[in-house]
Amino acid sequence: MDIEYGAEAEQFRLEIRAILAEELPADWAGIGAIPHLDETNEFVEHWRQVLHRRGLLGITWPTSYGGRGLTKLHQVVLTEEFAKAGVPTGGHNDTFGIKMVGNTLLLWGTDEQKEYFLPRILSGELRWCQGYSEPGAGSDLAGLSTRATERDGEWAIDGQKVWTSQAHRANWIFVLARTNPSAPKHRGLSFLLVPMEQPGVEVRPIRSATGDSEFNEVFFDGARTPLENVVGPVDSGWKVAQTLLGYERGDEAATNPILFRSEFDRIVTLARDNGVADDPVVRQRLAQLFIEVEIMRCLGYRVLTGYLSGSAPGPESSVSKLYWSEYHKRATDLAFDLAGMRIQVDVGRRPLRGYRTDDPGARNTTASWIGSYLNARSGTIYAGTSEVQRNIVAETVLGLPREPRRAS
Repeated sequence: MDIEYGAEAEQFRLEIRAILAEELPADWAGIGAIPHLDETNEFVEHWRQVLHRRGLLGITWPTSYGGRGLTKLHQVVLTEEFAKAGVPTGGHNDTFGIKMVGNTLLLWGTDEQKEYFLPRILSGELRWCQGYSEPGAGSDLAGLSTRATERDGEWAIDGQKVWTSQAHRANWIFVLARTNPSAPKHRGLSFLLVPMEQPGVEVRPIRSATGDSEFNEVFFDGARTPLENVVGPVDSGWKVAQTLLGYERGDEAATNPILFRSEFDRIVTLARDNGVADDPVVRQRLAQLFIEVEIMRCLGYRVLTGYLSGSAPGPESSVSKLYWSEYHKRATDLAFDLAGMRIQVDVGRRPLRGYRTDDPGARNTTASWIGSYLNARSGTIYAGTSEVQRNIVAETVLGLPREPRRAS
């Protein structure tokens, strides 16, 4: 691990802190401290406009597309400072628009695709969601069955996607679809950019255990997109899809340790408020969580080192993902135990997001911990199940033989 920021990056850090001081209220305590969810969503929309106005979206993109031409290290600094301040790095759909499809277009897109899509992604005109998982193709993504065929000079798409986060807010979706059914399953796939506001696209919300409907089903029945809206070569979408999945790892390596440490501090406060901070068993469990959060920080540095050097994500990403998702179950278990019988009464605001921790500044309400507890369980499933991550670590790190495949 070798994380050296340097004078230029630290100067940028000062710029970010000055912008935060100018744009946030003097008594700002983090987005988690906003009491009502509708007010929180209003802040996110407002903050996204601030970020665009101050040139803090897509900062590593070329200036010709609306970026600032900065380095990945600048992006890490930005992410760190925003996490510490308790503000989002974008709007509801920017993980998919900027971090995922935007960065993928920079590598795989044509000049025409870059010129059209990238500035509109930054402005917020185009809001994206991800069309990957299907009812029969989750962890085994290459087994997907959604098809795209050429009809009248366009791609016609038929099939179903599921667990599509923020699809109800999106007007575009990037879709991994099968364009060559006769090819082996990892081949014959293409990466398509599809407008959602058209006949043949239906979005159905999924109500989760938290009571939220962040996830959706998306049905395609002859939906159309121009032939030129394929990213990368036709039938080579698997490589494009894997490129896209790698782009989220660098930012997460910077933010996860900060967010989970903030949550740990809330658990300590919860123990003190309930008068059990001196209980030997509670102290032992707190100490174990503290050790694990520090290990998470070191794992993050390891991933971050590779990210900053420009190397492709390796098995260390699977180690990190497996680690934080399993840790989060233990952390929220302790929070439930500390809350005691009060946890049965849902009071306060649920987390804004349906994944990972509650937002910085969140209050120690039962609603916050109920949402975090349920999110922690889903964290071992989304972005690659714990079982799949263990297989990757076993095969690529430990050199163990592959798990026997079921005969077809």
